[in-house]
Amino acid sequence: MVTMASVAFSGSASASANLVSRNSEGFSIVPRRLRCSLPYTRSAVRCRLVDPLTSNNGTPTGFPFASNRTLPGNLMELSLRDDRSKFDTSLRIFSGTANPSLSQEIAGYLGLELGKINIKRFADGEIYVQLQESVRGCDVYLIQPTCPPANENLMELLIMIDACRRASAKTITAVIPYFGYARADRKTQGRESIAAKLVANLITEAGANRVISCDLHSGQSMGYFDIPVDHVYGQPVILDYLASKTISSNDLVVVSPDVGGVARARAFAKKLSDAPLAIVDKRRHGHNIAEVMNLIGDVKGKVAVMVDDMIDTAGTIEKGAALLHQEGAREVYACSTHAVFSPPAIERLSSGLFQEVIVTNTIPASEQSFPQLTVLSVANLLGETIWRVHDDCSVSSIFL
Repeated sequence: MVTMASVAFSGSASASANLVSRNSEGFSIVPRRLRCSLPYTRSAVRCRLVDPLTSNNGTPTGFPFASNRTLPGNLMELSLRDDRSKFDTSLRIFSGTANPSLSQEIAGYLGLELGKINIKRFADGEIYVQLQESVRGCDVYLIQPTCPPANENLMELLIMIDACRRASAKTITAVIPYFGYARADRKTQGRESIAAKLVANLITEAGANRVISCDLHSGQSMGYFDIPVDHVYGQPVILDYLASKTISSNDLVVVSPDVGGVARARAFAKKLSDAPLAIVDKRRHGHNIAEVMNLIGDVKGKVAVMVDDMIDTAGTIEKGAALLHQEGAREVYACSTHAVFSPPAIERLSSGLFQEVIVTNTIPASEQSFPQLTVLSVANLLGETIWRVHDDCSVSSIFL
């Protein structure tokens, strides 16, 4: 059974009461010049039960939402989010067809309705996009991960950006929860392309003014864009869920499935009471083909948490889990932000090597279910980021 957790921000508005006025309808109004000056409130952040959401652009999520899970106190919120969005008509959110359920959740967090947009495909496969409401002078946010089918979803995003530019939108922000082609970020052999740079150029030339993306495969990909990029980390959502497991810190070890992910795993381990770190040494013989050689670190009798930015064919993480069991690990958890799940990933992940596979909904996983799979929502995290970008507030302070 697939579990979906939605992290909800909470905070007290009492500290900012003297900055807030109310209109005749009882809604709170915060002057724009004071919004960034509202004090942030560090408090426990808990999940709340959310009804299934439906989307005008797609189908409902179909997942139940888990509750009573607490973040480690590192996500903060400006208070009165829902009230303020009702008076800000310059913020518009549109969803592509790649992940409409996530878009609907983000809009719900912001207290907005998704913008009306008509997206269809002609008989020959060409994509048609028409905005069905005015966006002249508005700050437009287009939510579209470039997940499989990557080329279809990327082209759809580019046409959406072009439609908004020709409709005289003031600014256009491409919200790309999963950035496809991110792994093609450098040349490892002669005569190879750097597709990540090419895609960045396409998005920029189409007319985007800013990009928001979640857990890029490598941080240097931000430098491929000639426009601002806000890099959102999915770690807080996964850490919240792991905290609910009440695993003893003495029994925990964080494992990087390859040498390239050591920095990511080390940062993850620091947030888990500075847990010890282990590294799987891997030799790759070809694309999507991996062979594990040895393990650096001690996992005997411990609960191993493998951390990676994405799971594609699951070859790397499966071989790593098998090695961890051989070295005496008691349980193995797999944690990843992006659930690409290309065949035969499902067979590998459900083979019994993993106690649980924890991913987020940056990519829709409705058709990829198996008993060990848990899907967490990053909607509130992305929604908070969108609001702070729109309101000219700090994004990095979310993760401090």
